[in-house]
Amino acid sequence: MPVTTPAGEPRRPPFDAEAARRHREALGMTPTHVAYGIWAAYGLRIAPATVTDWERGEGTPTEGELTALAGALWCAPGDLLGAPDTLREYRLAAGLAADALALAIGMEQGAYERLEAGGSWQGTDRQATALAGALGLPLPALLRFTGRDGRLAALLTSAATTRWQAYVRPVGRLVPLPKERIQRVLQALHADYQAAMAPTLRWGGGDGTGESGEAGRAFLDGILAAFWERVER
Repeated sequence: MPVTTPAGEPRRPPFDAEAARRHREALGMTPTHVAYGIWAAYGLRIAPATVTDWERGEGTPTEGELTALAGALWCAPGDLLGAPDTLREYRLAAGLAADALALAIGMEQGAYERLEAGGSWQGTDRQATALAGALGLPLPALLRFTGRDGRLAALLTSAATTRWQAYVRPVGRLVPLPKERIQRVLQALHADYQAAMAPTLRWGGGDGTGESGEAGRAFLDGILAAFWERVER
């Protein structure tokens, strides 16, 4: 059964139209050839005009159509995807079926499918590590999919607003990075927050009102993104 949206329409993965066109041209195929290949190998009736629409960005294949298109173009589905964002999109990019991925990470298939549908993470640390390895997940995505990004945001907020040194070890338990890098990032976040709040502190506006108070709150609202940006540096 195809995965559908609440409105009943099949979910459509993030499609890279330009990549599809490049793959087709590299093979010397026309849209008609591609449409025939999809029908011959997968039994899907796709008009050549539909293939052209996909390449122009005027339409997007469903998950099943994307798999068939990749087969016709002799490439992996991930080669035709844009940047993945959801867990399902990372799985598609890896070319794995849900049951195969669940087996690979040692999770019951129903539990994995509930997670992919937006459920909360119920797995173990070992399964989280296996999930990251199977899908090639970057750290921010892994923490988001396993429900640990909220805990990280809380720790980062405390580190920025109080003594950052006390949070090096707790952050390190969530984010497997060298201690020295975590220290540098937390110190920088603390300095950035203090700089944003400096006018309020200087003039005794301790209630957090005013422009600097707004700047401080905005900084804390985006602290996860700021953390990962500094980690990448």
